[in-house]
This record gives sequence, structure tokens and C-alpha cells, in this order.
Amino acid sequence: MELHELSAADIRNEVTSREVSAVDVAKAALARVAALDPKIKAFMHVNEALVLEVAKAVDEKIAAGNEAGKLAGVPVAVKDNMCTIGQPTTCSSKILQNFMPPYDAHVVERLRAEDAVIIGKTNLDEFAMGSSTENSGFFTTRNPWNLDRVPGGSSGGSAAAVAAGIVPLSIGSDTGGSIRQPAGFCSVYGMKPTYGRVSRYGLVAFASSLDQIGPFARNIVDTALLLEVLSKPDKRDSTCADLDVPPYCAEIEQAPEGLKIGIPKEYFGEGIEPDVEAAVCAAMEVYRDAGVELIDISLPHTEYAVATYYIVATAEASSNLARYDGVHYGHRSEQAGDIIEMYSASRAEGFGDEVKRRIMLGTFALSSGYYDAYYLRASKVRNLIKMDFDAAFEKVDCILCPTSPTEPFKIGDRTDDPLQMYLSDVLTIPTNLAGLPGISIPCGFTKGGLPVGMQILGKQFDETTILRAAKVFEDRTDHHKKRPEIM
Repeated sequence: MELHELSAADIRNEVTSREVSAVDVAKAALARVAALDPKIKAFMHVNEALVLEVAKAVDEKIAAGNEAGKLAGVPVAVKDNMCTIGQPTTCSSKILQNFMPPYDAHVVERLRAEDAVIIGKTNLDEFAMGSSTENSGFFTTRNPWNLDRVPGGSSGGSAAAVAAGIVPLSIGSDTGGSIRQPAGFCSVYGMKPTYGRVSRYGLVAFASSLDQIGPFARNIVDTALLLEVLSKPDKRDSTCADLDVPPYCAEIEQAPEGLKIGIPKEYFGEGIEPDVEAAVCAAMEVYRDAGVELIDISLPHTEYAVATYYIVATAEASSNLARYDGVHYGHRSEQAGDIIEMYSASRAEGFGDEVKRRIMLGTFALSSGYYDAYYLRASKVRNLIKMDFDAAFEKVDCILCPTSPTEPFKIGDRTDDPLQMYLSDVLTIPTNLAGLPGISIPCGFTKGGLPVGMQILGKQFDETTILRAAKVFEDRTDHHKKRPEIM
């Protein structure tokens, strides 16, 4: 088996036992970048010399007899909206094109502490605003399963890098589905933890009450491993919960007894493509055969989730992105006479169309005379959506549904129709509004050979149950073992 085919857990075991060196693993990943990334365009930035320097240090640490970290020698990719010392953090935006952070994000610190080898920074929709990675300020990432299709977004680069076998692990951020939707489109695992489980320190903010960082992987054990690494409490983020981190890798080996899974009627039917619904229904039969009880449930306020999200998220984005004014850091326009013109020109030149659209929507929703009608009302509906989930979890342990209503769509199909693009996340958004954990796992393919993802949603801070539920499915299927043939 070639090095790029190994799981993260296997790489760590082989590196720590010195059967293979971290340098050799890193070189294999860099070779995959050179061979495949010109076609896929998953990476924004790769510093080959730095990668090999870090890998060499891991080998020297092991050779000296020191205890190696949980990700020793494992190649990992990082979404380019998380700060990294020594590498640019652009958010795929021209306004931050030359920004070099003076510190690491908490999750990057955690990767380094556990001896991971960060291969590079991955492409995204600008400031994480999008569902296809077509809104990047620099280039579009392509789906490894079909280069004419989108990989999903906004963490499309992170998902594509794992699907293509460039790295076994990557991290992304999920504000309205930006980990789970690309994971579904690329047939990999993608998990959004409970809001507050993983520190957001060093994550460039989009919508602060919704953003959450999480892992991508090719199997459930690797997903649990990376989640365990990322989840250490951090006082620098006031929303990060001061909770012990469960031993996820050990806990998922315990079969969930008497598991009850809810099937929400609002997530099926109109708008769901037949091949997607068929794949998820087939997955339900796998669970029934495993002795899992499936229970019909209702989440009645689901229909209001998209409208609620695009008020809350854009309002918070308007506030968060006000700091990009051409003064402290980032792009400053040369076409300006006075300071007001400089602010205006810098933002007009630096932000892309989708970011401008969301800033304007959010500014309007927060403006005098409209706050109560929009943001305040949306906050109340958000609470109703959370109450729907609370009621459902009194009857079931977790919830099962499609990740996306459609198969991966063609590049360019939705760029001129923002509303259709927004509806790509109709099944993932409610989880963010409620602050709950969710995972997308591979559950089959369409008749045309395109991936279908399935979500498992869980109770607050109960990532263990959804990981166990995902493993029940993984143990009985082989969808996760299939790999794209990149032409």
C-alpha cells in the first residue's frame, strides 16, 4: 500500500515505530500536491521547505526517544481562514492577499503540539461565504470525483484535498454547513462539533455565533482522532466550553446499545433529488438490519431556517468585516484622496461580489428602524428551531437525514442565482442555528457516479453518540473505501 493510501492512525503508528519516516510521508504528500493540485486547485499556499523542516523535526524527536504526539508525522491541510505563523492567511480574499498572521490559531497550535505536519492552506469561498468554493477571490476548486463539478463550500479545498488522497486529514470551518456539505459532495467524513467544543481563537470571523471548526477525514476513526486533538478547552475564546475532552477514539469502539435514530419528515420529499433520497433510504435499511430503531419525528420550524440564517449570519458578517478598512492591515487602495474615499475604495477593490452582498444585507438588517423587524425576530425564530431539536431529542438519540438536497452541481450553474446557491445549505443550516453537532458521512452514489452524503445530528456536546452511530454504518458498508479516479 502506498503512503497516501494509509489512514492517519496508520501513518502515526508507522512513523512512531520508525517503519517509515515523517519526511518520507511528507514527500509523498508534496508529490501528490504537485501531481494533482494543478487539476483540483485545493491549495492556496504550500511551503515545501517548511513542510520538510517540520517533518524532519518529528523524526528527530522520535529518534531521541521522546514521546510522539497523537498525529506524529501525519500530513494535515488547514483552511485558509485560520491563522498560521510563517504562512499567509488570506481567507481567499484580495483584501487579505498579503496578510501574514503574527500568531497561530488555537487549532493550529493543537496540530503542532501533536506533531502533525501542516502541508498547506486550502482554498475556500471568500471569508467562508458560499457553498461551492466558486466565490474564492483567486480560483475555483474542483471536485476530485468530477472536475466539472463543485466540491461544495465554503471548505471546498479542505474536502477536495482529503478526497484526492493528498492528505488523510484536514480542518475546515462550518457556519451554515461549510464542513458537512463539501464532505457530502466529496464523499469524505466532515464533522461540525457542538458550538463551543472547539476554540475559535485565530479563526477569521464570519458569523461569530455560528462559526465552528471541525475535521475532515476518510474514515470514522481518523475523524474521532482529529476531533480529540482539536477539542482542548481554550480561555482565549470566551465561547469555548471548559469541558473535559472525551476519549473519542476509545469510545467509538463501544457499540451503541438500544440506539434510536429520528427521521425528520421536513428533510425529505420536495426539493430532494431522487438519487439522493434513494441513497439515504438505503442507509436507513442498513441501520434497521443492525437492530437500530428508526422513529419518525418532526422539526416544524425547519422551513424558516434559511431566512433566519441569512439575517443572523449577514448581520454578524457586516459587523465582523467592518475592521477591513485599509488602515491597520490588509489591502489599501491607492486610488483615494481623503480617508473616506480610502475606506470605500479599499473595500470595493478588496471584497468580492458575494461578500459585498452579505455585508449590505447585514447592514440593512441592523440599521435603525429595521433591527426589531429583522435581527430580533430572526433571533426569536432561531430559538424556536433550537426548541424543535430539544423536543426531538427527548425521543431519539440522534437524527438522520441527507446532507444536501442535490448531487454536486456543475461549476457555473448557480453563480448567477444567489438564492439557489443559498438553498444548497437548506439541510445543514438548522444545526448551526441550534449550536448542535453533526457529521456528514459517505452513504452512496447517484446513477451518474457522484457522491451522496448523509448527516447524523446529535445532542449538545454528545459527539460520541453520532460518532458511534456513524461507525455502525461504516462497519456495514464500503462507500468510504471508494476513491475517485482523477483524470
